Amino acid sequence: MVPPGPLGLDSVARLDARRTRSVSAENPTGAVAGGAQANPGDDGHCTPAARRLGRGWKVRPCLRNLEPGASFTLADLEGPGVVRHLWMTVPPGVHRWLRLEATYDDAREPSIRVPLGDFFANGIDGAAGVASIPIAVNPHGGMNSYWPMPFRRRLQLLIHNDGPEAIKEIFYQATYTLEEVVDGTGHLHVAWRRSTTGRDHPEHTILEPLAGRGHYVGTYLVWNQLSSRWWGEGEVKFFLDGDPEDAPTICGTGTEDYFGGAWGFVEHNRVPPGGAPLPSTYSTAYLGYPQALYEATTPIGPRPPAHGLYRWHLPDPIAFERDIRATVQALGWWPDGTFQPLADDIASTAFLYLAEPTPVPALPPMAARWPR
Repeated sequence: MVPPGPLGLDSVARLDARRTRSVSAENPTGAVAGGAQANPGDDGHCTPAARRLGRGWKVRPCLRNLEPGASFTLADLEGPGVVRHLWMTVPPGVHRWLRLEATYDDAREPSIRVPLGDFFANGIDGAAGVASIPIAVNPHGGMNSYWPMPFRRRLQLLIHNDGPEAIKEIFYQATYTLEEVVDGTGHLHVAWRRSTTGRDHPEHTILEPLAGRGHYVGTYLVWNQLSSRWWGEGEVKFFLDGDPEDAPTICGTGTEDYFGGAWGFVEHNRVPPGGAPLPSTYSTAYLGYPQALYEATTPIGPRPPAHGLYRWHLPDPIAFERDIRATVQALGWWPDGTFQPLADDIASTAFLYLAEPTPVPALPPMAARWPR
């Protein structure tokens, strides 16, 4: 799926021809001996806090004042190589304003299009706590991705401010290796969708049909619960290589089951006397339910319960030859013990590797992306 890399102790000890580089605001090109070369006042990104210091110190640690509608190239890398680690942090409240895009080998359209927070399984309020293998979100809002991003000729990584105000600070660092990319290696693709399910057909499309050969490797959901009571009875389905509309090859048994939990995530021995059973959150190497927010308020009033869930198919990638589509149903219970179709607000992020760079759908406008 991906080239040999630092995923285990043996590979860390093995010496080879790889060379490590890193881009950040302090070394925007990743050039050899190119870090810490800014002088105070060189450009608008230099911090006034460094006015008593100079070249060689902490002068340009972040991007400053990204205006509405503006874009910035985080990295423009010449291959072959593999991005091994991406770290970012931004101010609270802007995680859905910022759009992350990646384009491989001068393709016409990006293969990664996703709100910044959702890429890091942090799409609700920017304050998730995630402790998994490919994604870690640490206090307070330090977002890390270890998804390998191989590229053969060129990789362009861009950030866009689609929000209504300037973003004062964007901190980032992308560490990559210059190395050969072996035949059969896929390119990381990330696609985002959001919909409100209808009671007549309560199904959210996680991934619209994508053609090509590849591996599906991860799902992140933000489930805004607009209906009452339990929300996670629906099945997650994967349609592979021409499956008919109603006959998936892979079909789970329920939403919480797909994310590795059971029985509504409720530990019944922890239900308070006379209180309502609330779910327990968790974050593990491959799957988790790091956020369950109830009774939250916003400047414009209360918000519905929100749930953040992830599953990384690292030991169990879903392999396909020609195409793939993924869905999740929105089902709960009626009082008579039958399934209730739900009208819920669901946002999904799909992670997969494809043999060739392939465009993913554009993001909707901000009015359809607000997290609350």
